[in-house]
Amino acid sequence: MADYDIEKIDDFRWRLPKTGGMRVPAILYATEDMLPDILSDDAPQQAKNVAHLPGIVKASLAMPDIHWGYGFPIGGVAAFDPDDGVISPGGVGYDINCGVRLMASKLTVDDLDRRSRERLVDHLFRRVPTGVGSSGAMRVDDAELQRVLQRGAEWAVNDGKGSQADLDVIEEHGRVGGADPDAVSGRARERGLDQIGTLGSGNHFLEVGYVSEILDERAARVMGLNKGTVTAIIHSGSRGFGYQVCDDALSDMDKAMKKYGIELPDRQLACTPIPSPEGQKYLAGMRCAINYAFANRQVMAHNTRLAFEDALDLSPREHGLFTVYEVAHNIAKFEKHTVNGSKQEVCVHRKGATRALPAGHPLVPGRYQKVGQPVLIPGDMGRYSYVLVGTDRAMEETFGSTCHGAGRQMSRRKARKTAGHRNITAELANEGIVVRGQSDRTVREEIPEAYKDVTDVVKAVEGAGISKAVAQLRPLGVIKG
Repeated sequence: MADYDIEKIDDFRWRLPKTGGMRVPAILYATEDMLPDILSDDAPQQAKNVAHLPGIVKASLAMPDIHWGYGFPIGGVAAFDPDDGVISPGGVGYDINCGVRLMASKLTVDDLDRRSRERLVDHLFRRVPTGVGSSGAMRVDDAELQRVLQRGAEWAVNDGKGSQADLDVIEEHGRVGGADPDAVSGRARERGLDQIGTLGSGNHFLEVGYVSEILDERAARVMGLNKGTVTAIIHSGSRGFGYQVCDDALSDMDKAMKKYGIELPDRQLACTPIPSPEGQKYLAGMRCAINYAFANRQVMAHNTRLAFEDALDLSPREHGLFTVYEVAHNIAKFEKHTVNGSKQEVCVHRKGATRALPAGHPLVPGRYQKVGQPVLIPGDMGRYSYVLVGTDRAMEETFGSTCHGAGRQMSRRKARKTAGHRNITAELANEGIVVRGQSDRTVREEIPEAYKDVTDVVKAVEGAGISKAVAQLRPLGVIKG
C-alpha cells in the first residue's frame, strides 16, 4: 500500500496536501472504514497527479467510489479555468457520456411472478443487443449519423422512439451544442453506424427492479417512486464511437503537449490548453460522442418499453413506463460555479461522477425544482441501487457533483478468480434475480462482491452533505454484456 500523507478534515473528508508540482490539494470523500481499501489502490495517487494540471481550480476531488482509471481516477472531479486551463480526454474517459437512465412504471413487484420476470428479461435480451462490438438494434447511414451526433436523444424522439417527456428529464435535455461531426475521424463514424441502441459490455447493464425502501417521502412522491414500484435502469455509453473519439484525441494531445510546454507526472493525463486547436477539436468531437450516448440510451429506453409490452402483453398505458431521470457519468462541460468567492465559468471534468444540482437550480427540470435533481447510484446486480438528490453543499464544494456508483473493489481478473467454478447465474436465481449475459465471463467479472457495498458509498456522500438519499431499489432481473 502506498504511504499517503493524508490529513483528516472531518469524518467524511480527507486531504492529500500540495506536494511537489501539485497546484492544488486533492480532497477525498470517504468514511474512515472505507479508507484502507481506497488507499490500497493507485487511484489516490491519480487524484494527486490530476492536481498538477495547468489551470485547475480549488482542488482535485475524489468521490467515495474512487478506483483506478486511465489518467484520472474513476470517481474524479476537476474544474479548469477556461482561459488558462486544459482539457484532458483522460478526465472524461474512453466511454464518453457513459450514464444512467432510471425508468419507473405503473406495475408493482407483485405483478411480476417468477415466470413473467424470466419472460421479461428474455425479451429485453433480444431487444437490446449486448456484448463487445454488439450491433443490430438499428443501422444508420453516414448522413443520418451526422444528425445523431448533432441532435442526440432528440434525434431518436423525432424518429418515433420516445417523447418530449423523456427529453425534459435528461441531463442537458439529451443534447449538447457545439458538436461538429467534421471533428471526428472516419474510423469513429464507421464504428458508430450500427451500434445505436446497444448496451455494450463490461459493467454496462439493463436491470429490472423495484423500490424496496423509501428514504425521503416527499422527493420519492415527486419522482413517482412508491414502495414496490417496478423500475428499469439502463447503464451504457457511446460505445465504439466514443472510444475512438477518445483514442484519436489522446494521440493528438500526446504529440502536442511539448509544443505547449506541459509536463506531467503521467502521460495518461495528456491534455492541451482549452483554447488550443487540439483542445477545441476534442471538445467538438467529445460533444458528438455525448450526443451519440444520449441517442443510444433513448433507443434502448424505447426498446425496453416494447419488451415490457411483448413479454407481459400490456399496452403502453398499462405498464406506464416513464423516465424518472437520466444522468451522465463521463463528461466535460462549461458550467458556472463559485471559485474563491466569485462566480466564474469553469470546465468541469466528471470521470465516473454524477452531476448533483440542488433544489431551485435553473438547470433542474421543472418537476424537480422543489426537491433537487435526481441522482442515480447503481450498485451491483445482487444487492441494491439508490436514488438521491443534489444539495446546496455539493454546489459549494464539489462543483455540483457526487458519486456515480458502488465502485469496483476487485479487478475483472480478480473477480473471475474469486468466482472460480461457481454458477453465478444460478446463485442469483436462488435470490430471485434473473440474469442473462452475453458470456459467462462477463457475469463472473461482475459478481456482486467485485463492487463496494453501495450503501457505504451513499452513507459517505450523505455524511458529507453532497447528496441526500431518496429511495433504495432492488434487482429482479439483469441483462449484461
